[in-house]
Amino acid sequence: MASSSVEPMLINGQWLTTERSFSVTNPANGQELALVSDGGAQHATDAVAAAHSAFAGWSATTNHHRAAILYRAWELMCEHKASLAQLMTAEQGKPLKAATNEVQYAADFLLWFAEEAKRIYGETIPSARADQRFIVQHHPVGVVAAVTPWNYPVSMITRKLAPALAAGCTVVLKPAEATPLCAIEVFKLLQEAGVPDGVINLVTTSDPAPVGEVFCTDERVKKLTFTGSTQVGKMLAANAAPQLKRVSMELGGHAPFIVYKDADPVHAAKGASLVKFLNTGQACICPNRLFVHKDIAEPFLQTLVSRVGAMRAGDGMEQGVAIGPLVNDKALEKVDKQVTDATAKGAEVLCGGKRLSEPDLADGHFYAPTVLSGVREDMLIYREETFGPVAPVIVFDDDDDVITMANDTHYGLAAYVYTRDIATAMRSFEQLQFGIIGINDINPTSAAAPFGGMNNSGLGREGAREGLMEYLETKLGGFSI
Repeated sequence: MASSSVEPMLINGQWLTTERSFSVTNPANGQELALVSDGGAQHATDAVAAAHSAFAGWSATTNHHRAAILYRAWELMCEHKASLAQLMTAEQGKPLKAATNEVQYAADFLLWFAEEAKRIYGETIPSARADQRFIVQHHPVGVVAAVTPWNYPVSMITRKLAPALAAGCTVVLKPAEATPLCAIEVFKLLQEAGVPDGVINLVTTSDPAPVGEVFCTDERVKKLTFTGSTQVGKMLAANAAPQLKRVSMELGGHAPFIVYKDADPVHAAKGASLVKFLNTGQACICPNRLFVHKDIAEPFLQTLVSRVGAMRAGDGMEQGVAIGPLVNDKALEKVDKQVTDATAKGAEVLCGGKRLSEPDLADGHFYAPTVLSGVREDMLIYREETFGPVAPVIVFDDDDDVITMANDTHYGLAAYVYTRDIATAMRSFEQLQFGIIGINDINPTSAAAPFGGMNNSGLGREGAREGLMEYLETKLGGFSI
């Protein structure tokens, strides 16, 4: 049960509570977990001012100094893995095993960028003039405003903060209103690791609009990084544009999952069942359209339905639960609308297809893991991102047609291909218009690998060397001697 006290936000090294607060609830049962400080535009402005004041000192520290702090943060996060995972399951809903894996993934970013901080290299460029020398250096962009989502409430924080801190930037973070408790605990660890006052600031709020407005319009903010919906990302980018503020956007997806005729249908179906229902389907890289060749559709569907039908939904704290709750009733309504539309237009429900309302699930936001066959282009689920536990299967015949169908989307984040033919694999990799492509691989992500999409799936990359460069400006010096 929740405490009567109010969880604070962090501004300039001070944990502050506000007069207003908002409730954070467990999506599995609707129970209140805590009351959290409800910040507004002035708190965001104060946090930006603190970050701006701290920037000169933090950016002047050595790369090795910043690396040591990030390394200590990695150690602390690994030490607190179990408690962070339990908090995440209570606040976000994902099964405890998945939450534990996410905390480790989050820690990986701290370690990776602790190492990369020491490798912010410059270069010299030969000049055509004998009396001239060119030197290139990379400097931190300045104050960074970060907005993180509810579906990965710990790893999306470190994926942004670790490279920003490694580069020498200072940060103001607004976490999702559904999952502020995870952010509070992460910031406590960063403080304990030695991040100075003002370098990291946390503004919690139930109304993101006024805080987002400050992030976009305050001239002291030099970069905005956002993970969330394409609709909100476009709005933030447009509001930041008048200042030519640097932006990074990791937005929605509509991933195709292509199973070619030569693939092992059982192996492919097992992979599809794992990645489609990752985080209850609430991940931007989850497949949203499963294209299966007609010659192997039957064994693929048999395996997929068998595995999906065996998935147990429930509170993520319970052993054996594979499907957690959706984030809220609005998400449930969206999933149900897509399934209802598909079945009305001729799709067949092979398993699931309904909201779960058993007594032990009635107070949560649960939808049965679902497989649809006979999905066509005129159905909502073929066009819209689902963000829920529904696998729509489309049978195809022609290899060239399936590439065209897969690319027929405004999104461009992730795609998956199953084939045993190297030529088919290479052709698909080159022709699919997506930023991340798994070839017989359902987990093509790592702290060491660039993550991001094309088209309406976003701008920029996170993770890897590219993720660090997003927080650095390139400075050229021309010396006449």
